[in-house]
Amino acid sequence: MNDKGKKKARALGINHVVLEVGDLEAALEFYGAIFDFKLRGKSDHNAFIDLGDQFIQLSLGRTQEADDKRHFGFVVDDREPVRRALIQLGVETLDRRLNFRDPWGNRIEVVSYDDIQFTKASHVLKGMGVGAIEKTSNAIEELKKKGMAPER
Repeated sequence: MNDKGKKKARALGINHVVLEVGDLEAALEFYGAIFDFKLRGKSDHNAFIDLGDQFIQLSLGRTQEADDKRHFGFVVDDREPVRRALIQLGVETLDRRLNFRDPWGNRIEVVSYDDIQFTKASHVLKGMGVGAIEKTSNAIEELKKKGMAPER
């Protein structure tokens, strides 16, 4: 409760992230070479990529400098195909953890679903065509601390 005794809204998650790009078709080609995704929809200025119950919006209009610290953490089922695709595309990784910049300077960090506290409900994973992914002990411990560990 805040000072006035009124209840605050509880943040439950992120519905979508917008990445600004200079060329929509080139961005779809670039991200399509790295990730298996479903295009939700597209207009002259925007493209929407489904991530199960969330999405990424690619939007024309990138004007700022390349991102340094500001980044988007992209969760994947397996990081190795991403690493191979980046090498094949000649994209330089920024560190050992698999951070890179897209051609428009958006910084992306690729994280593995099994090793983070982020979870998707089993019916969402099933709808995405992904089977059960076992969480690492570190991820389970993070979830336990918050009372969110999966039941076994």
